[in-house]
Amino acid sequence: MNSLILGSGGREHAFAWKISQSPLNEQLFIAPGNAGTAQYGTNISLDILDFPAIAAFCLENAIGFLLPGGEDTLVAGIVDYFKNDPKLRHIHVAGPEKAGAMLEGSKDFAKAFMARHHIPTAAYKTFNATTLEEGKAFLENLEAPYVLKADGLAAGKGVVIPETLEEAKAELHAMLADAKFGAASARVVIEEFLKGIEVSVFVLSDGKNYAILPEAKDYKRIGEGDTGLNTGGMGAISPVPFVDASFLQKVEERIIKPTISGLQKDGIDYRGFIFLGLMNVGGDPFVIEYNVRMGDPETETVLPRLESDLLELLLASCEQTLGTKSIKISPKTSATVVLVSGGYPESYAKGKIVQGLDHPTPSMVFHSGTKKSEDGIVTNGGRVFAINSLADTLENALADSFATAEQLIFEGKYYRRDIGKDLIKLRQS
Repeated sequence: MNSLILGSGGREHAFAWKISQSPLNEQLFIAPGNAGTAQYGTNISLDILDFPAIAAFCLENAIGFLLPGGEDTLVAGIVDYFKNDPKLRHIHVAGPEKAGAMLEGSKDFAKAFMARHHIPTAAYKTFNATTLEEGKAFLENLEAPYVLKADGLAAGKGVVIPETLEEAKAELHAMLADAKFGAASARVVIEEFLKGIEVSVFVLSDGKNYAILPEAKDYKRIGEGDTGLNTGGMGAISPVPFVDASFLQKVEERIIKPTISGLQKDGIDYRGFIFLGLMNVGGDPFVIEYNVRMGDPETETVLPRLESDLLELLLASCEQTLGTKSIKISPKTSATVVLVSGGYPESYAKGKIVQGLDHPTPSMVFHSGTKKSEDGIVTNGGRVFAINSLADTLENALADSFATAEQLIFEGKYYRRDIGKDLIKLRQS
């Protein structure tokens, strides 16, 4: 079977690496891909939102399986596009229909879904430009810090957590009146702040059955000690020490099962990944957000622990045969450290030459923002590499990833040196 992956980040590099190992895969294409994905397939210049061009490529190249890596393509309705065309509907597309993708496409939709199906989450209310003053009044009834979320897609940067009421009101005004996040913040969800530890749980669904993949903890802030601006992710760890059998059972009973049954009750045919962004509040899980795809850099952390055939599982999710499959997970610890360009997540330069990629390393170096040039491989994004190591202990996995991080050299390179250290302290306490 020929396969096509849509996307250009570390997540897509990890997908390409894993799918290329499947005996079910014949030819693998990645659109547009990066310098790393080219190691496992053929990079193709396609716009991930140009559905007619993607469809034409699929037909010309006998593509049997299509994997949209990111949320934009799913929210725009690529699954519906393929299902509704008789010439395309034989192609398996791993992901939810547009109606299901709204779990990520609209924070207000997701919160209403959780309220309707009694899924634990923070109390909230949604506001727009005409109700801006009501939003400011609502903030006065909450305790600091405050959580403000742009309703629509904002490339992972649409959440702000002001520490004071004055800052919260100013941020709300910037989002609603000044369109800080463009159309994404035409509506803003204000939530109560949940105090606890974040963790991500990943589920693969075929609309009826589901399989739970390894969990992960990621690190969003640019600065060490979880300080500074939010990013797309500076690192991730799996497994997570505080996610024991008891906590996972609560997640399954209180969140996963009601989510799957809620989608069925709402008439949504959901086949694909469900990313559960959770907060562990005193041992009880609450949903912070849904994503309708795998995360980045969580994908680069979770997939190395997956010993099963990923392509086989994804095809089963499309064919609604997931209940007949079993998943094998490595007991080892997976640690990912992300190398970013200087200035990220704000303005940064591209085109910096990368050195050290030819050095031997025990780690897997996933490319997140790179491209090939006449001078070799150069930087082409804010997040440049996701370095993953698999080892018997968290300490050893981190040591390998940090050592590899030192080997790779490019102007302005930055990475957090405290990834995973909080989990080591938590385990020791």
